[in-house]
Amino acid sequence: MNCPACGNQMKEIQVQGIVVDACVGGCGGIWFDWMELKKVDEPHESLGEDLIHVQRDETVIVDRLRKRECPHCEGQKMIQHFASVKREVAVDECPACGGYFLDYGELNGIRDQFSTEEERSEAADALFADLFDEGLSELGEDSELRTERARGLARMFRFLLPSYYLPGKQKWGAF
Repeated sequence: MNCPACGNQMKEIQVQGIVVDACVGGCGGIWFDWMELKKVDEPHESLGEDLIHVQRDETVIVDRLRKRECPHCEGQKMIQHFASVKREVAVDECPACGGYFLDYGELNGIRDQFSTEEERSEAADALFADLFDEGLSELGEDSELRTERARGLARMFRFLLPSYYLPGKQKWGAF
């Protein structure tokens, strides 16, 4: 498999039960298949220690803004997004196979952000609350007001048009 960042041939590295592809001697990037990154993304996970310092060539220049193709899915462009709510580390993810490509140093950056998955989840919940709670509360109040207005309108029509005047509700009706 060729490296999506620099084009060099990637080398399989086995680390305590998982096999990742690393651009050894090239840009130092690492390819993680679906769900492999979850096994190394926290400081207490010893698997990640062996992957932090992939041997690389300092002279290889990588354009981090260029769209990259997935090394597994032919012709599939990867999506670049932040690894967490802290918005410090951007990673490339394949929308088809769920694999991740991390440039040299990004794994270390991800591992430094949160100690546990619970801490990561709490940070995401806090950010969501900061961004949306007020707006969702206002929408809820607006929705309740609209519902009450609609009920009032329905009560008014029930009073003005009792059911025996509505088509289909009486034996003698035209419908």
